[in-house]
Amino acid sequence: MNTRNTLNRRFCIAPMMDWTDRHCRAFHRTLSKHAVLYTEMVTTGAIIFGDQERHLAFNDTEHPVALQLGGSNPEELAKSCQIAERYGYDEINLNVGCPSDRVQNNMIGACLMAHPELVKDCMIAMREATQLPVTIKHRLGIDDLDNDQHLHNFVATVAESGCKTFIVHARKAILAGLSPKENRDVPPLQYDRVYKLKALFPDLEIIINGGIKTLSDSETHLQHVDGVMLGREAYHNPYLMADVDHTIYGAPSAEVSRSDILRNYVPYIEQQLSLGVPLNHISRHILGLFHGVRGGKQFRRHISEQAHKPGAMINVILDALDKVHEEPKKD
Repeated sequence: MNTRNTLNRRFCIAPMMDWTDRHCRAFHRTLSKHAVLYTEMVTTGAIIFGDQERHLAFNDTEHPVALQLGGSNPEELAKSCQIAERYGYDEINLNVGCPSDRVQNNMIGACLMAHPELVKDCMIAMREATQLPVTIKHRLGIDDLDNDQHLHNFVATVAESGCKTFIVHARKAILAGLSPKENRDVPPLQYDRVYKLKALFPDLEIIINGGIKTLSDSETHLQHVDGVMLGREAYHNPYLMADVDHTIYGAPSAEVSRSDILRNYVPYIEQQLSLGVPLNHISRHILGLFHGVRGGKQFRRHISEQAHKPGAMINVILDALDKVHEEPKKD
């Protein structure tokens, strides 16, 4: 059974379906060397019965990178962990937070919060199957199971598996009547309940997630919990990650412009194009890089209009970059 837990999760990028694929993660790694990156959720069925290479392969530059699994069958989760370990991931995370109808019907995601003993069994099986750290991402509660007693019982029960890291989306999930998108916005954020969780379980690593938009906000949360996880804001405004290594991890400040970041990403884009990856599969992840910069709209428009065309190559990105007027950084 694994007891290692050496990743520094002070700053993490959330698993986001259809967004945090390997190209997105490779881009994010050009912005921060230390942030822990998470894959999209991959179901156990997709790994065991599907195209493993398509679902699990990633670029070595992405480390540290964690695989998020969806499932509720301990044996299938254990087998998936064994397969994932061979691919070289740094962590495996169990999804107990996704509220979509499709995953509920397969006993995946947030609905598992009603079954803490099953989740504990899943975590035990996963930890016994791999030497990697096994972590969990969950909500504050679901539907009427949304009080501190249930939350604390859930965490205490799962922790009996030996799991030490709990990533908590600071909202409950409403499983009937709200879409996944609405479940990211409608239930109110309750950061204080996550802080209370850390105070109650000081020996656990508690990572807070939900609605965090700035590094200043992140620093505030880090006064109460062990780490922060950003999702949509980091995707739509990725340049905020450029200061993560300095602000959050204490690395020397590296004054790097948005244009430099994109140029640093160009070799990866060219490599992927040479492998036959369509440009728009990669370029869609960089559209927010020049958010709030003069010429940013023209940058996005040019890529959106050109990158999907058959045979689109790196010149689409370089031409888009010429439309940006980024102010030089001041000393």
